[in-house]
Amino acid sequence: MAQYTPMIQQYLAIKRDYPDTFLFFRLGDFYELFFDDAIQASRELEITLTGREGGGDEKIPMCGVPHHSADNYIAELLKKGYKVAVCEQVEDPKSAKGVVRREVTKVITPGTMMEGKWLSDKENNYLVAVAEENGSFGVAACDMSTGEMYATSLLGRKEAALDEAMQYRPKELILAGWNSELKKDVPTSYIDKSDVDGLAVDGQYGALAKELDPAMRLGVNTLLHYIGATQKRSLAHMRLIKRYDAKQYLQMDGFSRRNLELTETIRDKSKKGSLLWLLDRTETAMGGRMLRRWIERPLVNKTELEARLDAVSHLKADLLLRTDLRTCLDQVYDLERLAGRISYGNANARDLIQLRLSLESVPELKRLLLSTNAPVLSELATGMDECADIVAFLQTALVEDPPVSVREGGLIRSGYDDYLDKLHTASREGKTWIAQLEQSEREATGIRSLKVGYNKVFGYYIEISRANLGNVPAGRYERKQTLANAERFITPELKEKESLILEAEEKLIELEYQLFVQIRNEVARHIPRLQELAERIAAIDVLQSFATVSDERGYVRPELVTSGECIINEGRHPVVEAVLEREKYVANDVEMNQKDRQILLITGPNMAGKSTYMRQVALLVVMAQIGCFVPAKQARLSLVDQIFTRIGAADDLVGGHSTFMVEMLETKHALQKATAQSLILLDEIGRGTSTYDGMALAQAVIEYIQQKIGAKTLFSTHYHELTGLEDALPGVVNVNARCEERAGKLLFLHKIEPGRADKSYGIHVAELAEMPNQVIERAREILSSLETGGHPAHDQQMSLETLWSAPVAAVREEPANLLSPDEERIMVELRELDLNQTTPMDAMLKLFQWKQQLKKG
Repeated sequence: MAQYTPMIQQYLAIKRDYPDTFLFFRLGDFYELFFDDAIQASRELEITLTGREGGGDEKIPMCGVPHHSADNYIAELLKKGYKVAVCEQVEDPKSAKGVVRREVTKVITPGTMMEGKWLSDKENNYLVAVAEENGSFGVAACDMSTGEMYATSLLGRKEAALDEAMQYRPKELILAGWNSELKKDVPTSYIDKSDVDGLAVDGQYGALAKELDPAMRLGVNTLLHYIGATQKRSLAHMRLIKRYDAKQYLQMDGFSRRNLELTETIRDKSKKGSLLWLLDRTETAMGGRMLRRWIERPLVNKTELEARLDAVSHLKADLLLRTDLRTCLDQVYDLERLAGRISYGNANARDLIQLRLSLESVPELKRLLLSTNAPVLSELATGMDECADIVAFLQTALVEDPPVSVREGGLIRSGYDDYLDKLHTASREGKTWIAQLEQSEREATGIRSLKVGYNKVFGYYIEISRANLGNVPAGRYERKQTLANAERFITPELKEKESLILEAEEKLIELEYQLFVQIRNEVARHIPRLQELAERIAAIDVLQSFATVSDERGYVRPELVTSGECIINEGRHPVVEAVLEREKYVANDVEMNQKDRQILLITGPNMAGKSTYMRQVALLVVMAQIGCFVPAKQARLSLVDQIFTRIGAADDLVGGHSTFMVEMLETKHALQKATAQSLILLDEIGRGTSTYDGMALAQAVIEYIQQKIGAKTLFSTHYHELTGLEDALPGVVNVNARCEERAGKLLFLHKIEPGRADKSYGIHVAELAEMPNQVIERAREILSSLETGGHPAHDQQMSLETLWSAPVAAVREEPANLLSPDEERIMVELRELDLNQTTPMDAMLKLFQWKQQLKKG
């Protein structure tokens, strides 16, 4: 390292402590990156890679970004899963002897983001730690931007602990006590247990540490150790840990959450088209985040759910109250993240004004809620702290519309501090004197064009044009600057007044900043009160969101029972119905119990609505168990403890698993974990192997569920032979997705009816996909042979040579120029549509779009 210049040596010494992190190294007005960091950053950020002499034989790779726009570049790296260490100059370059001293002031990682511009308003930014301790696993999660902290512990395998961790959809994962690295789509760091055991919890959370079991304690330690190492500052806004038992919530593995499209769609991972998109009518960011948490973790406690449903019922029935609540909530900013920024020390004056405006809305919000008879709403209102003292303090301390920067001045309200007021007076009087000086000097010199000005380099000056220089009074004016067409002067009186004004303004800005920090620190003492208030407001927001959607879409209150029944009268898929808009959705009934209707065996062709029907049942269960009304004429639902789904085809090439292996692994997970109180959705089990193997596996799975588990199950299949199980196994009932043949064409009715389908209609679906007519006709011949007990391989009803040598045009003639341009384009899109990668929701949306386009045409 001796060959490099002192500055590059300093860079390398700091970089050594942050090997897996982009080091943003401050040089003047830029953050610079060197060596491999520069090469990779230039590629990831699409910025120019240059070189710099650094004392070595060759130029050092270098790229940089302006310090004032660095946040945008850092955010881009964080989105891609990278970490960034910000290295600042910590001494004045003018007074530095040798290389300016620099230090890393913060490390920003995907899970430790605090700034609003890097965060999604209605989504938490979780950092999750998982630690192993003597066969148990501690899972701890926090969102630093809001101060939330959660912890639990589990017995069992690593997969269960990781699945619990992934429930949070973490932006970053920290693992302690892990023997091998895992292939995860989440940025992951590994920490040695010895580095964290017994450290953080005792210091920050005192007595609470004694209540945590060893695994949970290690998980929390791991989390707090990582936060402390990266943030290098106090995190007073972090709330006390909320301990929970995972069994408090309806459990869904990653497969099920993805298949049900609870918070994002399978196809493009967007919010639109998910259950969250449908139910989100929240007015506040914190309400939006709580709604997401409720959807991802439905309850299993009937008492809590009935309380939520009571509140929704009351709000649904009172449109005027709901409208007033929404208006009031619309005035509330993100209290949780405002509190986080205030505690973290990076809140500006406008953040405090937003806090004040939010708190000023609380009394009206509380009044509205106390006027209701709903116990949950009244309870939320009764415990609501109006924070009147904080409001009064901020009203006294800060001006109504302060500048963004706390270094600009003009933040503090007149009357708050006597000395600050005196400095303001001195500054105003000095500027008044300056303004009057211009007129008095014009009169004294007779120069009508004389003017008094100011710039940051030369201060105040008197400017006189060259044509009037002969009128400048001798002896009193001192030349200060020469311009092309004028001269600038200063007088002893102006110089004295300038000194007083600039001194007053410098003191004024510095004092304002000190006072603002004191104001911010005073508010920071009340962070727990603000967080408690934010949680209550968020809950109100979610409940009114449920009521708003339920009222607008005609949802009904589900009856929650413990008898094991699942009875839905005219149920509708909530998201598909919303996407169809004006198109009428075909409602369907469901009747299941744990006695004579435990397993519904669903038959019918592809595209007939079997998967949509299955998802519909699960989504109504989820909606009921988050406290929302459901799309049905009537619903009587027993609480379920777990939902398992095996829907759609997918492989895991990275993990070395075929589509069929993934199918088997997901099915195994359901069979191992499900209980009699669970809900299982299985779609086309066994389709990835030979007919007899697949049929045997499918039947064995049905028998196992019926005899060993007892869970309510929706089982979709194309194996018509399995419909005989209705007579052989108690509790297995046949239903089918009805369709009709009209003029040789297949019409999907999307209606689920009792009984089994008369045939699979697979060839009809292939015809809809525009398979070549030769293939369709030959398939019909083979099917006919199979149905009559023949052997298609030896069937000589038609010469194979004749069949396959016939020109395509002779078998299928395409009509020429009969389609409009829009119809031709839609036909092309239909041919290119990959059905294996298309969900029923996507298919319904696509059909709706095509229909609308054809109507316009």
